[in-house]
Amino acid sequence: MARPEQLPPARDWRTWLLMGGRGSGKTRAGAEWVHDLAIADGEKSELRIALVAETLGDAREVMIDGVSGICRIARRMKPDFEISRRRLVWPNGAVAYLFSSEDPEALRGPQFHFAWCDELAKWRYGQECWDMLQFGLRLGRLPRQMVTTTPRAVPLLKRLMAEDDTVLTRISTADNRANLAPGFIKALSSRYGGTRLGRQELDGELIEDREDALWRRSDLDAIVARRAMATGRIVVAVDPPVGSGRNSVCGIVVAGGMENGGALVLADCSVEGGSPAQWARAVVEAYRRFDADRVVAEINQGGDMVTAMLRSVDERLPVSTVRAKRGKFLRAEPVAALYEQGRVRHAGHFARLVDQMCDFGPDGLSAGRSPDRLDALVWALTALLLEGDGMPRVRGV
Repeated sequence: MARPEQLPPARDWRTWLLMGGRGSGKTRAGAEWVHDLAIADGEKSELRIALVAETLGDAREVMIDGVSGICRIARRMKPDFEISRRRLVWPNGAVAYLFSSEDPEALRGPQFHFAWCDELAKWRYGQECWDMLQFGLRLGRLPRQMVTTTPRAVPLLKRLMAEDDTVLTRISTADNRANLAPGFIKALSSRYGGTRLGRQELDGELIEDREDALWRRSDLDAIVARRAMATGRIVVAVDPPVGSGRNSVCGIVVAGGMENGGALVLADCSVEGGSPAQWARAVVEAYRRFDADRVVAEINQGGDMVTAMLRSVDERLPVSTVRAKRGKFLRAEPVAALYEQGRVRHAGHFARLVDQMCDFGPDGLSAGRSPDRLDALVWALTALLLEGDGMPRVRGV
C-alpha cells in the first residue's frame, strides 16, 4: 500500500532524508523501514537500531505507540516494548534503542547498524546529537540512517541536504489525502495555501528567512551561548492569548541581565492550547525556576484579568503590567537593534521562538497569526535593556 516516495531509494545512500508536510506519511514510512530491517534476518538477528526523537516522550508516543508507530504497523513478529530499558525487542533478537535529542551524551558509547531520526529539524541539541550518532553508526557492511522531518531552515538540515551521500525525498500532505479526515486538505489549503507556513507545513518545502524579516536565522544561531550567565535582574514576560482553545498560545519568555550590560534569553516557556489557569501556572513555575525578580504582563487583551489570574496561583507574585500603544513591528524594531549591537545572547536553541523572529516582517507573521512568543521576548528585553537599569547583582554563592 506504500506510495513510491515512501519506499527506500534504489541507489546507494548513507542518509535517506524524507522531508514532508504534516500527515504526509513520514512516520509510517520510517516505522515500516525499521520493522522490515528488524525481521529481514529471519529467526535469528543481532541487528542494533537507534531510534532518535526530540524527546523520549515523542519517541514512544510517535515512533513506537503512535498510529503509524512500529508496534502498530507490525503485522508479524511484533516487537515487545521494554519501557524500563527504553528498547524494542523483536522475537528474532533484533533490538532498537530509544534516544532523545535532549541528551546527546546518551549516544556516546552504543553502536548500531541503522538509525531512524524523527523530526530532526526540531531537535533541541541537533548538531551535538547528530554528531554522537554518526560515531555510533559503525556496525555491519553498510550502516544507514533515515531522517523523517517537517522542514525548518536550521543549519543541520541544510548541511545534511547538501551531502553527497544523502538522498532527499519530498512528500506533501496532499499526497496522503486518502488517509486523512475528509475536508482536512481543503480546510487547511484555504487557510494556509500559498503562505510560508502552508508551504512548509503542508507542502514540505524548506522556507528560508523572509527578506523583510527583522532577524536572520544565521545571526541567531551565532549568538547561542549555553555557558553564559545572567547576573542582573531576571524577568518573565507574558503575552496572554486573546482566548483559550487548541490553537491559542500564551507567549512566556524568560530573560536576564548580564555583566556587560546586555541580556541573556534564558527560556521560551510558552504554553500552547492551555486554559488561563494552565498558562498562569506556567508563568509562576518559570518565575520560581529562574528565581526571577518580576513578571511583566501585557494587558491589552485581558486587562485586570491577567493580573488576577496570575495572583490566583501566587498572591505574592510581583507583576508589572504593560499596555501596547504602538504596533508590533514598531515595538520590535528597537529590540532587533539590540541584537544588531551584540547586546543579546540566547542560552539555547529556541526553535519556535526563532521561527517567529525570522518570519516577522512589517505585515506580521506570514501565516497571519499572532507572534505570541516574539511579543513576550520584546516585552522581556524592553524591560531589561530599554526601560530597566540592567545592573548586575549576585544571585547566590
